[in-house]
Amino acid sequence: MTAGSTAAPDPISVGAEVGPRVAVVGGGIIGLAIAAELLDRGADVTVYDPAPAGTDGAWHVAAGMLAPGGESAFEYPHLTRLLEASGELWPSFAARLGDVGYDEAGTLSVALTADDVADCAREWKHQKLARLSGSQLRDLEPALSPRVRAGVFAPTEIQVDPRKVVAALRAFLEGRIRSRSISDLSELEAEVTVVAAGCGTATLTGLPIRPVKGQVLRLRGEPGLLRHVIDGAADGRHVYLVPRADGEVVVGATQEERADRQLTAGGVHDLLRAALDLVPGLAEHEITEWTVGHRPGSPDNAPLLGFLDDSHRTVVAAGHHRNGILLAPITARLIADLVLTGSADPLLEAFAPGRFG
Repeated sequence: MTAGSTAAPDPISVGAEVGPRVAVVGGGIIGLAIAAELLDRGADVTVYDPAPAGTDGAWHVAAGMLAPGGESAFEYPHLTRLLEASGELWPSFAARLGDVGYDEAGTLSVALTADDVADCAREWKHQKLARLSGSQLRDLEPALSPRVRAGVFAPTEIQVDPRKVVAALRAFLEGRIRSRSISDLSELEAEVTVVAAGCGTATLTGLPIRPVKGQVLRLRGEPGLLRHVIDGAADGRHVYLVPRADGEVVVGATQEERADRQLTAGGVHDLLRAALDLVPGLAEHEITEWTVGHRPGSPDNAPLLGFLDDSHRTVVAAGHHRNGILLAPITARLIADLVLTGSADPLLEAFAPGRFG
């Protein structure tokens, strides 16, 4: 699989046998990654998305932190293995896509106050990371406030730009994406249908997937203020700061059990206050974008992956919550294996869509 800003190459070799007809409902990063994997392996794939060139998806507001350790600390027990397996796939996945902002500088998890240190200590211990003093952290990241008390460096927690990833996947799938809203899966003429419609999966399948609101800001200034991703706690407020090479810094994210799309003064205030407490130099940055999105969450905040029912005609890949970007490569591989062979990898057992029934 190769993609980029230029026209996508033909993914099926001349003379290759065309595989099964597969419909993928959903054009977010999960649906596109699955479709690209299937197409790369010879399937006849069509992606259905009501706005195939649009930005209405969790990927558009995601910062792109690839942090299997931090995300899995106290999650669904089986999720850790899945996150780590996908993290191992990301270097090759990114290389095949081209320039997608893949950055291996690592993450600094930092705490501003003594209470913040106490709150973060359990996760740092879980990750088996050596605690650093405030001065040691500032040696690594001079822009940090002198008020920062302690933290850790997580070299394996890296980042990618989800918007570039989606653009690359769209290029690879050129000619395979249809602008069409699907309200009934029986409309589709396919041997297998993959439902990867994010929060919309609930309406199509009846599965318990809910929207979890997140507010995100994007700032822009001179490149180089930050060298690492910052995952910080400031007076009880959690914030992450994800710097891009061009000077953009993504600031996020609130987590609210709400389905509205309102950007709130309180949400913006909390993000900016925490960001400026940790990195005062961001005060001179321009606010270039403020966005609201919805993560697709399940009752246990782990994804739903596998056959919808015993007919084996419909496969579900949704409910990735905060981990959609990180889990894209492993989801694509496991779902493609399931579609093409009919056999589920043991990794999928804990994520069966029917586990809440």
